[in-house]
Amino acid sequence: MLELLFCSLLTVYPDYLYRHYAQGKRLGHEITFFTVWYELRIGITACLMLTVTLITIVFYYHPSTTDVTSFFRTVTILSEGPGRVKEVFVANNSSVEAGAPIFSLEDSAQQAAVETARKRIAEVEAEFVTAESELAAARGTVDQAEGAYTQALEEYELRKKLLDEGSAATSPREVERLGNTVDSRSGALETARAQLKAVETKIGTALPARQETAEAQLAEAEAALAKTVVYARVDGIVQQFALQPGDIVNPVLRPAGVLVPPQISHGYFQAGFNQLSGQVIHPGMIAEMTCLSQPFVIVPMQVAAVMPFIAAGQFRPSDTLLDVQDRARPGTITVLLQEIFEGSTDRIPPGSKCIVNVYTDNHARLESGEVGFWQGIYLHIVDTVGLVHALILRIQALLLPVNTLVLSGH
Repeated sequence: MLELLFCSLLTVYPDYLYRHYAQGKRLGHEITFFTVWYELRIGITACLMLTVTLITIVFYYHPSTTDVTSFFRTVTILSEGPGRVKEVFVANNSSVEAGAPIFSLEDSAQQAAVETARKRIAEVEAEFVTAESELAAARGTVDQAEGAYTQALEEYELRKKLLDEGSAATSPREVERLGNTVDSRSGALETARAQLKAVETKIGTALPARQETAEAQLAEAEAALAKTVVYARVDGIVQQFALQPGDIVNPVLRPAGVLVPPQISHGYFQAGFNQLSGQVIHPGMIAEMTCLSQPFVIVPMQVAAVMPFIAAGQFRPSDTLLDVQDRARPGTITVLLQEIFEGSTDRIPPGSKCIVNVYTDNHARLESGEVGFWQGIYLHIVDTVGLVHALILRIQALLLPVNTLVLSGH
């Protein structure tokens, strides 16, 4: 409508003035509703053509969209395993800091597992004490076996020497008996030494390994016990949280709530423009934004980035072939906008519905002198008609409360 009124001032209105004042025709007499088309047909046709041209230039070189918002991430509050709620530490809509407990699950089984692991460690420590006694006994047995073996060997050597010298103080049978005794004592000594080595291996290898296993089981049980308490990993506000003791929580089917952390990319907004705008929009362009959560305010913005893809083209591999006709709805060009003046978007809550105009600026091209005369005129027109879109945005900002509260019935 605004473009039509503007174009009529350049076509229909001058035509009417010429016929009224130059030709002397009067409104309501010679110029009536039935003769207006015949009398002003040239002006009306030119007005319509100029309106269509102006609207095309305005919306092509100065794109606009109502699909603008500031996305934010939420963190799901859930436990690492299913269980029944034992205690709730926070309330819905409360602020929590990272590391603060949110709720806990029943932990009787985990407590029992921790106690069992501690008992196993104590059992291994007791076996260390017993093994030290066994080690002392094994060493005594070795010493005793060595003494008996040495005594038997000396007596055997003495009897064998006397027998070799032909003494009547001994006999071959006695020497043979002493030789068997030496062999027996030698076997007993080897057995004692083997038992000593087994005890030393038990103390140096087996028991430490069992102790490490018991300690690992204790650590595992304590980790499982710690998982029964759910902590906040980031600062944020708890939302949709209505847990009560006795409720069942399942990380797959029944999360406990949502944690909304502070916005990391503050001052940034995402806008979706039609695909024709992809030929015009580029980083660095100036934009203006007004939001439903802060009407009557125009916020200056700047294009920070233009995504080199269209989200509608994404797909997830599956066992079904993708049919292109299922993607009949055209996707939009995703544009990242950032505030020009720091703090100008602080009062706009994340997720607000906004309207954005992006303006083409050919000032640098005109100053470079690389464009011709007629192209320069055209670029001046393109930059000038951006004022129409800026005026439309301000009218929209004024009418946002009216459209929302009155016309929409909400």
